Amino acid sequence: MTNKTIASIALLCVVPFFSGTASALCVGAPEANLRQGPGTHYKTSWEVFKYMPLKKIGQKGKWYHVKDVDGDRHWVYGPLLTKAMHCAVVKTRTANIRSGPGTGFAKAQWSPVEKYYSFRILGTKGNWVRVQDEVFNDGWVAKSLLWTQ
Repeated sequence: MTNKTIASIALLCVVPFFSGTASALCVGAPEANLRQGPGTHYKTSWEVFKYMPLKKIGQKGKWYHVKDVDGDRHWVYGPLLTKAMHCAVVKTRTANIRSGPGTGFAKAQWSPVEKYYSFRILGTKGNWVRVQDEVFNDGWVAKSLLWTQ
């Protein structure tokens, strides 16, 4: 196989996992206030942290209308977001972080994490996602426990 063929196969494996990325956003700032409307005079509905994935559903000026992991709608100031990476958030009550891609690997020292813990996605292997949090802890999480955009 040529390098070009291998790269094409790898891309085909990654693209379905990240489907819908045209509207996919991640919080790029250390924290962001999600609001009930497009402006700072609107009440904060949720404070989220770096790597929280959000789905863009609209825009008004520099304010983005977004959906979160629970399907709730908020507004967030666009410059706090990025499209430069793929992110994930725990969608279940808890999730174990593993040292490798499978339940046969040891749990990470910082495992388990709770719902709404967000990560940057570093890669995938089968049904496992390699993740890193905002303080550079990394590990593997079962894909079924995560919401990604």
